[in-house]
Amino acid sequence: MGQMIKVGMADLKVCKYPDNLTTIGLGSCIGIAMYDPTTKVTGLAHIMLPDSTAIRNNSNIAKFADTGITELLNQMVKAGASKARIVAKIAGGAKMFEMSGGNSAAINVGERNAIASKAKLKELGIRLLAEDTGLNYGRTVEIYSEDGAFLIKSVGKPEKKI
Repeated sequence: MGQMIKVGMADLKVCKYPDNLTTIGLGSCIGIAMYDPTTKVTGLAHIMLPDSTAIRNNSNIAKFADTGITELLNQMVKAGASKARIVAKIAGGAKMFEMSGGNSAAINVGERNAIASKAKLKELGIRLLAEDTGLNYGRTVEIYSEDGAFLIKSVGKPEKKI
């Protein structure tokens, strides 16, 4: 049994079998799990915002869907994954705060994160196999390098494997 490696907020990590990756507290953030089934190179990014170009001081590439997913892919390829084989699963993007009035685009960062993540994966040619996004609760996720299983845990809800 490998170790469970923690990925922080606005962070990304790559591991190989038998190690696994987890990130906790995905609210409006998105956990992007990527996996090469042949080499079992596994990656997980915890992105917070959809678009790095909208923010001036954006030195943390893992914080944004556009730069974080590209960086995760590059690190996985360096670790021996084949871009052609890599598949992705995403979770998170919840609508954590219900506010009355105001600019709904500013409020629903979760939905924008999900849309941006899917758009970036498509642009890179990475197939999205499954997603568990939206709704109004936080998620903790684990990706297993043995088979690419993506486990989603939420308080008061049954565990879900996608």
